[in-house]
Amino acid sequence: MNHSLSAYLNKNTEAAPLAAFRILFGLLMLISLIRFWYHGWIEKLYLTPTFHFSYYGLDFIHVPGQWTYLLFIICALSALCVALGFFYRYTSVLFFLSFTYIELMDKTTYLNHYYFVSILSFLMIWLPAHRYFSLDAYQRPELRAQYVPRWTIDSLKLLLAIVYIYAGAAKLNYDWMVQALPLKIWLPSKMHIPLLGDWLNQEWVFYLFSWGGAAYDLSIVFFLLYRRTRVFAFAMVVIFHLLTRVLFQIGMFPYIMIMATLIFFDAGLHRRLLSMISRPIGVKLSLFDNGLSVDNTSPIGSKIRLGIVSLFFLIQLLVPLRFMLYPGQLFWTEQGYRFSWRVMLMEKTGYAQFKIVNGQTGKRFYVDNHDFLNSLQEKQMSTQADMILEYAHYLGQHFASQGHEHVEVYVESYASLNGRGSQPYVDPTVDLMKIKSSLAHKPWILPLNE
Repeated sequence: MNHSLSAYLNKNTEAAPLAAFRILFGLLMLISLIRFWYHGWIEKLYLTPTFHFSYYGLDFIHVPGQWTYLLFIICALSALCVALGFFYRYTSVLFFLSFTYIELMDKTTYLNHYYFVSILSFLMIWLPAHRYFSLDAYQRPELRAQYVPRWTIDSLKLLLAIVYIYAGAAKLNYDWMVQALPLKIWLPSKMHIPLLGDWLNQEWVFYLFSWGGAAYDLSIVFFLLYRRTRVFAFAMVVIFHLLTRVLFQIGMFPYIMIMATLIFFDAGLHRRLLSMISRPIGVKLSLFDNGLSVDNTSPIGSKIRLGIVSLFFLIQLLVPLRFMLYPGQLFWTEQGYRFSWRVMLMEKTGYAQFKIVNGQTGKRFYVDNHDFLNSLQEKQMSTQADMILEYAHYLGQHFASQGHEHVEVYVESYASLNGRGSQPYVDPTVDLMKIKSSLAHKPWILPLNE
C-alpha cells in the first residue's frame, strides 16, 4: 500500500487545468466582490448595524468601521492577482485571509458558498497553480513547469466530491424525501417565473425536485469522473445550477460550482481555454510548454505541504459529522448545522422577545430588537440558539452599563420548522446571563414537538 501511495504521489500531469482553475476562480471572486460593493451590502450589512454576531472563539474579529472598504479593496486586488498569477504565493494567502476575515465579521451573513470559497482559497495556497501561464512564470522562466503532481489537481476534485456528497447525504431526511419540504413551501412562490411558473405548484414537481436534487448531489461526481459520461454530467451541472439560480437568490454560488467542475475535464479542454486567453494578450501558450515538472527536490517542503493538505481533508471529512455529538433534532437545535453542506434544506421562521429583569426587585421591561439589530440580523437570531444567547449577553451588558442593576435576561421565543406550527423554542424561565457560550449541548433549547 505504501508503494502504491508513493507511486501515486510521484505521478505528474499537465498543469493547464490548475492554471485555468486559478484564472477562473480569481476572476469570479473579483466579480463577486465588486458585485457586493455595487449593491451597497458593505454599508448595509457591516457598517450600519451597531452590533455584530461573532463565531464562537472568534469574538476578537470586528468590523473595522470605514476601513472595511479598504479590506474589500485588498481582497479584490488579491483575487485579481491570483487570477493573473502575480506574486501568487503571497496574494493567495492574502486573499484567503482577507476573504475569511470578511466572512467571520458577522455570523448573520453565513452562507455555504462563502465557507466553500474560504476553504478552497486555503487549499489553493498549497497548490502550484502559478507555475504555468502566469505572470510569475512569465517573468521568471526558472519557475515555469508544464507538469505538476497529479494529487494537486485531484485535491480540487476531492473537495468538490466532499461538498456534493455531504450535501446529498443531508437531503436524505424525512422532511426532504417524504414531505418534499421545504420545496413545497418555496416553489409555489415562484409561479411568476416565465415558462417554469405554471409547473411550480404541482405536487409531483415538488417530489421531482426533492428526489432529483438528492440523486444529483450523490451521483454527479462519479459521472464527472467517468470519461464517457463527463460531458453529459457537466451539462447536468450547468442545468442544475442555472435552475437554482433562477429559482433562488443564491448569488454567485451557481457560477462558482459550474466553474469548479471544469477541473474534471482533461488537459486538452483547459489548453484550448488558455489558448483563447493567450491570443488577445499576445503571449503564446507554447512559451510555458517546456516539458519540465514541478521541482520536488525539497522532500521536507513536499512533506509539509502534503501533511497540511492531508490534515485539511481530514478536517473537512469530520467537521460535517459533528452534529452526531448533540441530541435533539438537528434542524431544530442547529447544533452542528453550520459548515456541514446542508444547503437550503429548511424553512425556519421565528420570533424572539427579550425581557430585562431586575433580579432583586422584579421590575422588568421588554426590548425593541429594532433598536439594536437590522431586519436580517433579527430574522437569523430568532431561530438560532447561539445567536439568541450572544444577543442576550449583549443586551445584559448594554443595560448594565446604563445603570440597571442585577440584570437578568429572559427570552420568549417561538419558531416554526418547515411549515409546522409555531412552538416555544428557548426555555423562557432560564436567565441567559447565567449561561456561558460554549460548544456544549444547549439543554435550554426546548424539544421539537412533532
